[in-house]
Amino acid sequence: MKKKQFNELKDASKEELMLKLEEGQKKLFELKLKHSTVKIKNPMEIRNTRRDIARIKTLLRQKFGVKL
Repeated sequence: MKKKQFNELKDASKEELMLKLEEGQKKLFELKLKHSTVKIKNPMEIRNTRRDIARIKTLLRQKFGVKL
């Protein structure tokens, strides 16, 4: 996630952040599943997705006090 995208997330509503979190978790699941059966081209994508999820969770806690 680039800094510009992160700054856009800071202005997002709770619903938008929850939606992004759900999308990220689905993407991570699919990447892990693919990686276990067939080697994916870019394994760094798993790490980046996991970090994006952590950033979104951090924003949710900071802005709304949501504990996941």
